[in-house]
Amino acid sequence: MNATFIMRFKAFMLDYLLILSYLAVLAIFNIFIVPSVQSLFAGSLVVAQFTGFLMVTLPVSIYFIISDSVIGKQSFGKKKMGIMVVNERHEAIRIHHAIGRTLLKFLPWELSHYLVYRLVYLGDAEVPLNYYIIGGTIYALMFVYILTTLFTKRKKSLYDIVVRTQVIKVGT
Repeated sequence: MNATFIMRFKAFMLDYLLILSYLAVLAIFNIFIVPSVQSLFAGSLVVAQFTGFLMVTLPVSIYFIISDSVIGKQSFGKKKMGIMVVNERHEAIRIHHAIGRTLLKFLPWELSHYLVYRLVYLGDAEVPLNYYIIGGTIYALMFVYILTTLFTKRKKSLYDIVVRTQVIKVGT
C-alpha cells in the first residue's frame, strides 16, 4: 500500500529534527570553534554559495541518498513511520535512483539558497525580474510536489514520477 501524504510529511519532519540538530552543531562549530568560516559568506557570492552547499546541502543530500537507497533502506523518519522508498518492483532503490530523487526533491531548497544569497547581496537595490522568476519557480515546484503527492493514484510526488520510485508502507 502507498504511503499517504501525511505519513510522508511526518517522516520528513522526523528527519528534519536530525537536520536541525546537525545545523545546530554546525552553527556552534562555526561561531565558537572556527569563527573564521563566517568570512567565507561575506565575500564572493560564488564562494558563499559553494560554502553553504558544502556545509548544508551536500551533507543533508548524502544523508537522504544513503538512507533511502539500498544501503540504508529507510531514513530515520521513514523507519519511524513505517514507510520506504522503492522502485517499480517494490525493491529498495539503487544509489543512482536515490541521487536523482534527492536532487529533484531538494531543488527548491537549493534554489532558495541561491536566491537568498543574491537578495542579501542586493541590499536596497531593485530586485531583477529573473529573481522573481526563480522565486516563482521555487513555489511552483513545492506546490507541484505536494499536489502530485496528494492527488496521484499512487501518492507519488513529481520527483517520484520522474525517477520511477514510490513510497510505500512496510511492516514494522
